[in-house]
Amino acid sequence: MTIENPPYRLLLTPAEKPIREHVTKFGGAPVWVNEPQWPLSRRLERPMMFIGQFRLPGPEPRMAYLFMTYDDIDCTYESEAGENALIVQPGRVPPFVEVRADVHGPAICEYAAELDVANPGELDDVYSSRIGGLPTWLQGEEHPRGAWDFLFQLDSVGPLGNDVNFGDAGVGYGFLSPDEEEGRFLWQCC
Repeated sequence: MTIENPPYRLLLTPAEKPIREHVTKFGGAPVWVNEPQWPLSRRLERPMMFIGQFRLPGPEPRMAYLFMTYDDIDCTYESEAGENALIVQPGRVPPFVEVRADVHGPAICEYAAELDVANPGELDDVYSSRIGGLPTWLQGEEHPRGAWDFLFQLDSVGPLGNDVNFGDAGVGYGFLSPDEEEGRFLWQCC
């Protein structure tokens, strides 16, 4: 499914079989648009955990892939510390991220995603996972440095809570550059 206005509520269910299409989903194996670009943890120098992929608007497949270092490493919450990555294809790899052409790597359990159009006010709760619209900040407004457009918000208290670590009842936020060629991710917690 593609991301457009209005905002969409993100509903997740365990996948019954591997998902191999260019759709929004979580876990399993990324379905690459181009050659694989699996990011490495800056500190550990090993592959990050694949968390999910997001279908971007347009007739041709365009995807944003979310990864995060899965050990108890400081700085996974920072957008440019090299311990998380939002890789856009086609696009460019952020300058602080090193990637390898690995097809497979560590990943969370696979979930199918359904996008449900949200009515005004339905996504005001900070723990509402969504694509599009505006972020609801847990601690306070915290955009990445520079000009970035909001893409998604993920609640770690919901279905992903057993698979991702955004701190204590944390919320993750994804952003795209204005040209939609590069991504950033950060998270906040209670």
